[in-house]
This record gives sequence, structure tokens and C-alpha cells, in this order.
Amino acid sequence: MNLSFILAAAAAEGAKEPNILETFGWNAWGFLSQVISFSIVAFLLAKFAYNPILNVLEERRRKIAEGLENAAKIQTQLAETQKSTAEIIAKAHVEAAALVEQARAAAKQVSERENQRAVAQAGEIIQKAREAGEAEQKRLMAELKKDLSRLVVDTTAKVTGKVLTSADQKKITDEATREIAA
Repeated sequence: MNLSFILAAAAAEGAKEPNILETFGWNAWGFLSQVISFSIVAFLLAKFAYNPILNVLEERRRKIAEGLENAAKIQTQLAETQKSTAEIIAKAHVEAAALVEQARAAAKQVSERENQRAVAQAGEIIQKAREAGEAEQKRLMAELKKDLSRLVVDTTAKVTGKVLTSADQKKITDEATREIAA
């Protein structure tokens, strides 16, 4: 049953007693106009406010998920780079050790008279091998720092969604370099 129907029936029956609706000042047309106004406002809010806000929130969720995915990719690339760097350094150490062993074998083959000279030459070869290994290690570390800095700057730019200034890039590069050095 409709509320207005009940109220109309009560009004017709209660002509002898004071009408409750009149006592509280209820107006059927005012109530109906408020219901219509509320429905229009609710429709407009749903169409022009609620859905655009949901779209913005969904876009943010998508960007955050993309940023997390990129961060995972960068961590994987960093792990691979560190692994390959460790392999190259280990290879350089093996080669240096092989050079040292070659120098020692050559020194053993030298006669007594040339023994002192062979020992000096072996020391020079060892030093050169160490210097070559250290130079290679420094070169690889510099390359690793450069690649890592580039990856960090690219990822930061993608995650934040803005173009980084050269000062921002330098700051991020310096932080990444300090972390690698530690």
C-alpha cells in the first residue's frame, strides 16, 4: 500500500479528530518534489562524479601494478648483471692464476744461473696480471654502475610518471652508486 493512500484514508476517517499530518505540517507535493529532486541529483552524481572517480582510481591501480612489475624486472636484471659480473671477475682471477702458474713453470725450467732473473720476471708478470685483473674489475664495476644508474633512472621515471630533470637523474644515479659501492 502507498503511504499517501493510507494518509488520505486516515484523513477522510479522522475528520472529527485533528489530522496528524496537519499537526506535523506534512505536505504531499513538497515530499514528492523532494523525492524527484533527490533522484535527479543522485543520477547526476552517479553519471558525472562517481564513474569518473572510479576511472581515475582504476588508472592509479594500473600504474601502481605496472610500477611494481617494472621494479621486479629491474631487480631481475640487476641480479643477472651482478651474476655475470661475478662470473667475469672469477674468470679474470682464473686467468690471472693461470698466468701465475705459467710464470712459475717457466721459472722452474730456467737454469740455476738464470734463477734470479726468472724470479724477477715472474714477479712482474704477477703484478701485471693483478693490475690487468684490477683494471678489468674497475672497468666492469664502472659499466655496472652506469647500466644500473640508467635502469634506476628509467624505472623511477616510469614509476613516477614524470620526466626527470638532470638534477634528479644525477641524485638518483649518485644514490644507486653509493648503494653498489656499499
